Amino acid sequence: MGTVFRKTFTKPLPAGAEIFVRKGERFARWKDRQGKTRTAPVTTGQDGSERLLLESPYFVAKFRDGAGMLCVQATGCRDETAARQVLADLERRAELVRSNVMTAAEAAVSDHHASPFEEHLASYLSYLEAKGACPEHRAERGRQLRRLAADCAFSALADLRREALERWLGAKARVGMGARTRNSYLCSALAFCNWCVETNRLTANPFEAVPKANEKADPRRQRRAMTEPELVRLLAVARERPLLEALTVRKGPRKGERYANVRPEVQERLELLGKERALIYKTLVLTGLRKGELSSLTVAQLALDEAIPSVSLDAADAKNREGSTIPLRTDLVADLRQWLADRLRRLQEDALASGAPIPARLPPDTPLFNVPDKLCKILNRDLRLAGVAKRDERGRVLDVHSLRHTFGSLLSKGGVAPRTAQAAMRHSRIDLTMNAYTDPALLDVHGAIEALPALPLPVTGQADRTEASAATGTDGPLRLEARTLAPTLAPDIDHSRQTPSFSGKMHTGEPAYQVNRDDNVTSFPVNEKGRLSFVDNRPSEMGATGLEPVTPSVSSWCSSQLS
Repeated sequence: MGTVFRKTFTKPLPAGAEIFVRKGERFARWKDRQGKTRTAPVTTGQDGSERLLLESPYFVAKFRDGAGMLCVQATGCRDETAARQVLADLERRAELVRSNVMTAAEAAVSDHHASPFEEHLASYLSYLEAKGACPEHRAERGRQLRRLAADCAFSALADLRREALERWLGAKARVGMGARTRNSYLCSALAFCNWCVETNRLTANPFEAVPKANEKADPRRQRRAMTEPELVRLLAVARERPLLEALTVRKGPRKGERYANVRPEVQERLELLGKERALIYKTLVLTGLRKGELSSLTVAQLALDEAIPSVSLDAADAKNREGSTIPLRTDLVADLRQWLADRLRRLQEDALASGAPIPARLPPDTPLFNVPDKLCKILNRDLRLAGVAKRDERGRVLDVHSLRHTFGSLLSKGGVAPRTAQAAMRHSRIDLTMNAYTDPALLDVHGAIEALPALPLPVTGQADRTEASAATGTDGPLRLEARTLAPTLAPDIDHSRQTPSFSGKMHTGEPAYQVNRDDNVTSFPVNEKGRLSFVDNRPSEMGATGLEPVTPSVSSWCSSQLS
């Protein structure tokens, strides 16, 4: 038989509390923040100090669950009668579990249903942290789930309803929220509920059947890849813009002219800044690295002296949390070597000037680049000065991640096999590489079509012969090779001693099919329809008309007549 009671706890004596004795027990009297006088028993703590002995205003239930284990569970009730009703429900459920009417998992779900939503969310975020999710991902999941809980009135797991989430998604679509953003909220809700199912907090995911929005029909940020001329202009501008802006006059009658006085040390620093910025863009385009991944690279992760130069991306810094080794182009390796040599030279000069020990190499934890946080805004200014449109006529935009799209598009344009391009992009699905990260505008589709073999049509009628004569520049009777493809595509395999000729004339001036055998030319007459005319000695398979087109079998037969 269970029972209900209030738990007791201790806390330090308030400042200025008065100790007095009543009926042999010690009490403390003090005033709270509202100025009310309060009293409470006084007890001695484990450290020997005097502490207040207080009682919780809420009742807890003590009972044995379906497995016979002693459990203490909060009822959330201040009234004892209500708390005993909660105890009765708990004991009834334990009896159902003991009678195999309800499983222990179902009973656990019932226990979690009344708990506040925020408690489950805190446990879920702790699970993501233990799983190794990055802080940004955890913060974004928490923000989205808290917004859904507030807007849809999800105060407990029992309040999770598909209809409420669908109404919220529909309302956000009407006010202009993009399909990708709505799908992001839906994915957060699905992932949270799947975790609740795995931890026996829910029996099923209530949002499993909620449909996703069509992102292709409602694209809000559609990126495009850059062309090679645009990349060349971008790198040139990124290299020169920091110094050009410093040399440009900002005010006065000569505003906009480039004659400002810049100290040599400032000029050198700005030149290095421009060189680093251009090298950042080039590295992003030629490796497909994301901005955050490039920011995480250090000198120790470079392998420039190996047979295949590469850079190692740690699993903790990669988006897929798997890590990878990314090969580097030869020209990029040369640029990186020069960049690191210049940094080492400047580090040694600074150490010499300060009297510190001169380092022989860069520290292993030195960042490869100082990637600015506002790289996207810097890219926008570089694009503007380079004359490259931020948004094209189709509404597609250029941003930092577009450089990764450019990497994938250039791989496809260069004829790289799709599976190889997928490995270079580090994608889990090949359709992501071929569709989302390949810009069809950069592909030479016309050149691919022109690479197909030429397939001239055979000439069968008088009109076709006239057109063919005009196209080939021949006059008079049509040459035989313009009328048939068979001798050209499948010539006689027995060409050791005879050489057929597909044009010629009989001594009467009529067109003929000529065969050259041992420098002896024999002519076979051809009628006005481009067919051989036979008088006798025709092969039996040629038919009864005596007129057959020139085919490989006919060519062989003509050759046999000369044997």
